[in-house]
Amino acid sequence: MSKLSLTGKELRNIGYPEGPVISIAMNIMQKAYKHESKETALKVLGNILASPQDYSTDDVFGSIAHQLLPQQELEHNGISLNQTGIQFNIFGQEHIEEGAMHQMYTAAKLPVAVAGALMPDAHHGYGLPIGGVLATENAVIPYGVGVDIGCRMCLSIFDIDPRELVQREHYFAREINEATLFGSGAQFKQAADHEVMDHEAFSLLPLLKQLHGRAWKQLGSSGSGNHFVEFGEVSIDETDDTLQLPAGKYLGLLSHSGSRGLGANIANHYTKVAISKRRLPQEAKNLAWLDMAEAEGQEYWLAMNLAGDYASACHHIIHDKIARQLGHKPLKRVENHHNFAWKEMLDGKEVIVHRKGATPAGKNVLGIIPGSMTAPGFIVKGKGEAASIYSASHGAGRKLSRTKAMQSITEKQLRDELVKHNVTLLGGGLDEAPFAYKNIEEVMKGQKSLVDIVGRFTPKIVKMDGTPVRTRKSQKQDIVEGE
Repeated sequence: MSKLSLTGKELRNIGYPEGPVISIAMNIMQKAYKHESKETALKVLGNILASPQDYSTDDVFGSIAHQLLPQQELEHNGISLNQTGIQFNIFGQEHIEEGAMHQMYTAAKLPVAVAGALMPDAHHGYGLPIGGVLATENAVIPYGVGVDIGCRMCLSIFDIDPRELVQREHYFAREINEATLFGSGAQFKQAADHEVMDHEAFSLLPLLKQLHGRAWKQLGSSGSGNHFVEFGEVSIDETDDTLQLPAGKYLGLLSHSGSRGLGANIANHYTKVAISKRRLPQEAKNLAWLDMAEAEGQEYWLAMNLAGDYASACHHIIHDKIARQLGHKPLKRVENHHNFAWKEMLDGKEVIVHRKGATPAGKNVLGIIPGSMTAPGFIVKGKGEAASIYSASHGAGRKLSRTKAMQSITEKQLRDELVKHNVTLLGGGLDEAPFAYKNIEEVMKGQKSLVDIVGRFTPKIVKMDGTPVRTRKSQKQDIVEGE
């Protein structure tokens, strides 16, 4: 009889909230119920979800139930938040929802927080808000980085007339379709070859060793949610000393994705560890940190950096495949993480800067800030503004959750918008429709002091995951899908 195999998606489908409980439940059931049917296992998990208090003392299921029960009052050894949080700067405040503001105020009260900022595309997230930047002293917060570690942008600029995107649309659409895979569990039958898979961290940490095989099969894939690969027109109005490309119009290949299942498993594992070590009040639970002086902090730092390298490799594999098919090497490649943590100097002191949905914007640092499937994206150059902790927005930011977008936007509205902007959409869905996002032009106005615009990317052929979005069981799931 085959062994039981469960996926996080199956647990979310029966109502399990996003977070460590999913990996805990999967591990326990695959050991305790390894020879039972999937239907039986899911039925048991459904019963635990419905009445976790009935299983709180169970030898097998107690740890699952504990994750589902409301956190009790902190014991004497719990960590309290500071009564007054650190001051943080807000950019484009008129575009930021109250939920994101509240989350940032909570993060500002952490004992390890030393500086913070909120970007104009900010919206409610899980732990630190998306668009939140937080500097800490000698501490790293797994959910301050996010579930999709190393989620990033990559733009290749080719010396090809962008009018070819209209003249040879089927050719370019085919190249995108053949270069990558979309879907939350998508894997290649034939794994790509890249040196990142030989990284020593895969043999040093047991968690990473377990994830190595799946990560290899997902190398070069793009995932789901707001991830995309698209062709478009790059417009440069004048030559910039940093970008170093002559003014003109070029063909651009832009991708947005992260570290796939590798990053998600790292995030969930070390968040569980952090929560067990730092007992914070309920509203700050997902901001639990790991001290950089302890073994777990060093482990997470190693794993996080590997996930970042892996995400970068995924983009490079996609771009290199397409460049070979086009028969052109890119004139320039611009790329940046926007879900990551860095060791940086702030006021003469080394800190850990978490950018969860924020683009690095140090002096003359290049980056990409996308809009939506019909709105332009921007090639930007950082101004090195300390008030934002050298950061800028990572996109337009959502104004509608996925659930609300699905409920309020029609297929006709989406089709009409695509026609209006001459965009061909491959896959995609109503949850990613342009109407679900803030106005990128307004967002850019809110951060004029943070970045200079040195180029514009206009989408023409957009590829996204075409899997229908299920009805969300809870707000938490909706939030995490949006990260």
